Amino acid sequence: MHKALHRLFEYLDWPYLRDWLEVIVPICQIILILLVALLTIRVAKRLLQTLKRHIKNRSENIEDQKRFETLARVFTYILNLVVWALAIMFALSALGFSIAPMLATAGVAGIAVGFGAQSLVKDYFTGFVMLIENQIRQGDIVDVAGKTGQVEEITLRYVRLRDYEGAVHFIPNSAINLVTNRSRNFAYAVFDLSVAPKTPLDSVYEALRIACFALKQNPDFAPAILGELEIAGVEALESYGVRIKGRIKVTASEQATIRRALLAEINATFATQHIDLAFPPELSN
Repeated sequence: MHKALHRLFEYLDWPYLRDWLEVIVPICQIILILLVALLTIRVAKRLLQTLKRHIKNRSENIEDQKRFETLARVFTYILNLVVWALAIMFALSALGFSIAPMLATAGVAGIAVGFGAQSLVKDYFTGFVMLIENQIRQGDIVDVAGKTGQVEEITLRYVRLRDYEGAVHFIPNSAINLVTNRSRNFAYAVFDLSVAPKTPLDSVYEALRIACFALKQNPDFAPAILGELEIAGVEALESYGVRIKGRIKVTASEQATIRRALLAEINATFATQHIDLAFPPELSN
């Protein structure tokens, strides 16, 4: 098209237009490249939103929805990188630069940078593996790299956590050696408490069952409770009392909420049953 316009202007004897053509055509090509890049990204995002609504309507499985949400965010991130990298190369080509030497130079530079930025390469590799193996998803409650919190964002580079106090932690994927996910299928609200040494254990166990039953009648907490109270029994004999441990099966990510509510019910039930809790001497003074 460029050459055809040149021949047309030579035939019409409009040489001054040829000079403008040298400037206008590359600019138009760059504008077209940018528009195609923006349109590609926009269409991809629309397709992902449509697919997300389809999955949400067809499947009530929260696990599937979380996984798709995480993969969609990473796919969008990768798509942006690829599309804009191609757009830049085509734009440079439109300006008259040769792409082949640039790609060769970029390849050599990439190898050199790879040796100097091994941790960055490890970040991307670890992030890719975590996503493929579905270890972490957006919204999960996890323990990673010594930090506990809810996953707000996961990319190929890092995981962003927000802890209970609201602090945000950006953890490089290369620093993650072990993932403890507290948001899979179900969890347990675990408690342990100590009672006075001479307290009859049968009375304590019955009080615990009463407290659990009362909690299950509360509409605010009942949907999250999946099973009956499991009393493990005596966990340890202390000089100041008898330590008892138990747990109750709950929906994933609700263990902390149910544990706090259960402890409140236990405290109220113990008060009505005249059961005294025991504390270490340093806490009693």
